[in-house]
Amino acid sequence: MVDLRMFFVEGLGIKDAKSSRAEIEFLEEQIVNHEGDIEPTASVLNGFVAIARYCRFLLYGFEENEVELQIGNQKKLRKGLISQEIAETFITIPKDFCCPISLDLMRDPVIISTGQTYDRSLISRWMEEGHCTCPKTGQMLMNTRLVPNRALRNLIVQWCTAHGIPYDPPENTDSLVEAFAAAMPSKAAIEANRATATLLIHKLASGSQHAKTVAARGIRLLAKSGRENRAFIAEAGAIPHLRNLLSSTNSVAQENSVTAILNLSIHDKNKSQIMDETGCLGSIVGVLRFGLTTEARENAAATLFSLSAVHDYKKRIADEEGAVEALAGLLRAGTPRGKKDAVTALFNLSTHTENCLRMIEAGAVTALVGALGNEGVAEEAAGALALIVRQPIGAKAVGGEEMAVAGLIGMMRCGTPRGKENAVAALLELCRSGGTVATEKVLKAPALWGLLQSLLFTGTKRARRKAASLARVFQRCENYSLHFGGLGAGYAFAGNSAPNRDSSFVNEVSVPVSISVPVL
Repeated sequence: MVDLRMFFVEGLGIKDAKSSRAEIEFLEEQIVNHEGDIEPTASVLNGFVAIARYCRFLLYGFEENEVELQIGNQKKLRKGLISQEIAETFITIPKDFCCPISLDLMRDPVIISTGQTYDRSLISRWMEEGHCTCPKTGQMLMNTRLVPNRALRNLIVQWCTAHGIPYDPPENTDSLVEAFAAAMPSKAAIEANRATATLLIHKLASGSQHAKTVAARGIRLLAKSGRENRAFIAEAGAIPHLRNLLSSTNSVAQENSVTAILNLSIHDKNKSQIMDETGCLGSIVGVLRFGLTTEARENAAATLFSLSAVHDYKKRIADEEGAVEALAGLLRAGTPRGKKDAVTALFNLSTHTENCLRMIEAGAVTALVGALGNEGVAEEAAGALALIVRQPIGAKAVGGEEMAVAGLIGMMRCGTPRGKENAVAALLELCRSGGTVATEKVLKAPALWGLLQSLLFTGTKRARRKAASLARVFQRCENYSLHFGGLGAGYAFAGNSAPNRDSSFVNEVSVPVSISVPVL
């Protein structure tokens, strides 16, 4: 211990916790800006960070002024680490890197006989289920051969490495493992991080309130990256102690604890530990509703988004008192980042059919309709509405919103390609499930026919398909209007198409694919 302290103080000039923290942040910046062919490698730099972080707590302890930072330093911290971390928390994956079936990042891309690329596990399951067509194009498969798309896989590896995204290489891909090895943490780094986690969790359990706050921040930063870090932090028992800090009256402690839980939740196995921890979900929702800082409330919303990736948890989250109401409120009045966190969480919750009534009662439908005019969240809002209106009760609620149809028509006119796709899908489902009144409201919308014609020529494949279906509804109702003098008589044709709706509709709702990489 004496020799180690002397090395740090005299050899490296690291004399206290403050200078140690500055050194760690400098090394992390070098990793972010690291070029793949420059020495030392990213793996070595990660090792330096791990050892420096361990020694920072071992040598200089937890009692320091870190918790009592001046407002200016807090803003500087948020502008530096947090802004970078937030940007990476919901990184939009390049479309070509996503499997058309799951819309998730592909681990092992393969090419099928139609020339389309899919993730091996998903397309294999598709074929095993007896399908003999291409999921994307509908073409018959000439054979079941799967050809590895090595060029795309290498691009995915490079992109993940550049963005600090964890990537689990598939088995039996030696060249891929070699390509990715340089970014993997060394054994020394893993062991140093384990030792650091042990120190931090011990302080979370038995330290002073001041030390617990510093330890929560340490856990938050340690869980920024690395599946191994997130796994052993949770295994070592951090979650119950972090949950206790969620109710802290210290804003720094609360913010760091909820963000640490967010970071830990990215690891799938940790999701169950968080949800199974007594009172943890309620405490996260409590921070969302009454959090002491904007960052804490936003990170609580992001945590719900992460947890709601598991289907079985969607209903539990929606049923938690105040959860949906708070997400709707954040969508209405939050910061741009807060609105994004809220709308993605609401979208996930809307994919569970049993949540429809709860979302209506909690005001989420009204908030989603209002979000159609916000460019930053309009795509996701339209996607959520397209799911909600599939149920008659949802269609009635959306149809009753004065600006719903106008907002969706506006997206068809001026939205992004994905936004237009979601908007026309929502209008089609509204006609199918909403009855005569809703159908008339949609078909009487100004410029609808012209917008449909435009989508039929310029929209995405799914947008063209939805536009064609809605155009048929329009034409049938127009024909009946000519014969019977009323638009409503044609609704039977709209309703008749409902049973033929594609059961994979959820996969057809297009939203920017987001990775919950814990870098907060």
